[in-house]
Amino acid sequence: MTTAAMDRILILMRHAAAASHDPEGDHERDLSHQGKRDAEAVGAWLRQHSIGIDEVLCSTAERTRQTAAGVWAGGCPEADVRFDTRLYNAGPTSLLDVIREADHDANVVLVIGHAPGIPALASLLADGDGSRKAHEALGAGFPTGGVAVLTYAGAWSDLTPGAARLSDFAAPRG
Repeated sequence: MTTAAMDRILILMRHAAAASHDPEGDHERDLSHQGKRDAEAVGAWLRQHSIGIDEVLCSTAERTRQTAAGVWAGGCPEADVRFDTRLYNAGPTSLLDVIREADHDANVVLVIGHAPGIPALASLLADGDGSRKAHEALGAGFPTGGVAVLTYAGAWSDLTPGAARLSDFAAPRG
């Protein structure tokens, strides 16, 4: 994947597959065995595409924390992680608010969150702009462990709907 020198990369990831129930509640659900393998497959996919991460914005849910750990275990170099309670089951507007607070020196930001907010934000930011193949894949659904890769030229604090381009979409499976 090639991007212009000034482009930033925003990766929106839906957490990997989680166990269906936890007696402690939804926030405490662990990844399933398949989810752990899928998170590692995403890490390998990012490494294969030479996508290094500068900053991670991650929901505080156990399944998102475990997804981040799986991405690192899959070979994507570790990055600074900021766990933010506002990302737990957040809608697209709340997600965008958190992304606007990303480190201004970070060129590649990974956001690990939940549906329906992550899929909705991917569509909102790209608004049909970018790779037709990626938009077709996104339109077919945003499964657990799916990643939308968007490019954006500007400061994170200025990110608005329609300002990004969807360059890739994948749902690597382990």
